[in-house]
Amino acid sequence: MHPPLIQTPLTVTDQMNRRVVVPYPPQRIVSLVPSQTELLFDLGLGERVVGVTKFCIHPQEARQQAQVIGGTKNFHFDKIAALKPDLIIGNKEENYQEGIEQLAAEYPVWMSDIFTLGDSLRMMRQVGLITGTQARAERLASEIANSLLALPSAAEPLTAAYFIWRKPYMAAAAGTFIDDMLPRAGFRNVFGALGRYPEISAEQLAAAAPQVILLSSEPYPFQDKHVAEFQAICPSAQVLVVDGELFSWYGSRLRHTAAYFQQLQSEVA
Repeated sequence: MHPPLIQTPLTVTDQMNRRVVVPYPPQRIVSLVPSQTELLFDLGLGERVVGVTKFCIHPQEARQQAQVIGGTKNFHFDKIAALKPDLIIGNKEENYQEGIEQLAAEYPVWMSDIFTLGDSLRMMRQVGLITGTQARAERLASEIANSLLALPSAAEPLTAAYFIWRKPYMAAAAGTFIDDMLPRAGFRNVFGALGRYPEISAEQLAAAAPQVILLSSEPYPFQDKHVAEFQAICPSAQVLVVDGELFSWYGSRLRHTAAYFQQLQSEVA
């Protein structure tokens, strides 16, 4: 028989400045965010992840071995209750306030709030701290930081528009993680003066005249068939479908981002 697990209360402040008391080390974790689910598995915590969302597609086994508790903005509270979690990890933007408040009344809920690469690296280190995987989290955060810092900075960044939605067209603008990543990929956001995810008309796009138009593979599944639609609005622009996960997932998937950005630079050069 295994000796009984002794958990000690650990009080931490999450990225929304909420004080959270977490049983340490947590043994039954529910993740409400795809990029943070992948991080937990990469920290070696897969066996402790008991609940994930239907959008948690990485790693492939996440939805097979853990209970799917709904989407990121509609939780099945009965399924979460049955899992008896001792830690729930969410994100301010990706989850919904009402649902998070309902969960936080019952369980320890740790929230991330991410706008920049620095925020994401702090999130990784803090998740490492509260789950007892500090050394592994530190190695991962350092690897990601070093790989992105090593990217050559473009002397003259290409002007770009990054689209996340169609009908209506919506772009990533200031105050988004994508906007923080675009300069690292060698681009200057033509809609960087706007806030968050503005709707953009065809006329606005034509007037902005970006050198490059990036169509994200998520959340709207842009495909090659959509390229001509944007090419008609900006005939001189280079229009590319890009991997949205490598621009917007702020967990351990960032390990692959620097290599992808270099590849993308060679495509637009």
